[in-house]
Amino acid sequence: MRDDTIDNGTDKSVLVDNLVKKFGSFTANDHLTFHVNKGEIFGFLGANGAGKTTAIKILCGLTSPTSGTAMVAGYDVARQPEMVKKRIGYMSQKFSLYDDLTVFENIRLFGAIYGLSKQDINARANDIFVRLNLEGARNRLIRTLSLGWKQKLAFSVAILHRPEIVFLDEPTSGVDPVTRRQFWELIYQAAHDGITVFVTTHYLDESEYCDRVTVMVDGRISALDTPANLKKQFNAPDMNNVFLKLTRNV
Repeated sequence: MRDDTIDNGTDKSVLVDNLVKKFGSFTANDHLTFHVNKGEIFGFLGANGAGKTTAIKILCGLTSPTSGTAMVAGYDVARQPEMVKKRIGYMSQKFSLYDDLTVFENIRLFGAIYGLSKQDINARANDIFVRLNLEGARNRLIRTLSLGWKQKLAFSVAILHRPEIVFLDEPTSGVDPVTRRQFWELIYQAAHDGITVFVTTHYLDESEYCDRVTVMVDGRISALDTPANLKKQFNAPDMNNVFLKLTRNV
């Protein structure tokens, strides 16, 4: 667990202040205020409909807030969304690579979209093949891979351009426990390499792997701290019980 004592705004990958997002009379995000330190693994938890995905879309520059401010990688998401998009990676809940292209063709396509040179694409593709032990799968169609391999590959492609921060929206949904653990090893390595990781998950045991965790309830932040401090605060043996106490008043 890394020490969370950074207070200088220049050491923040994300700064959110009184962020509000409304859809008509419905408030999806209700005055959110938080920050994410550079190189941190930040867990964003909440039940379905809590407002997590809406907040991520705002932070990725895909939609604008109704009010409040959000800075990502030093840029205002409302006024400078294109600058934000150039500096982030994103992996959606649904698999995001192309099934009818080979592994390398997907890497080459996304590398070109990210503006990488041919030399950089080839070098980083080779690094992915070695790191994931996929040397023999270079020319295999994506649809022939297992879900676990697809997810690990999708994550590697999401950070192909070495972004400052990567957003992961339930990246381990549907994969087996062994693959989930392997996926988190990739997350640890990315954080070690200086990439900030902003992750949502429904697997509450995974929140124990995060440096800090926030729990969203009905569009608001109900708790934000390290997993250890949250368990102590709520007198809970694990994060599952913390979550239940916050969301169901157990």
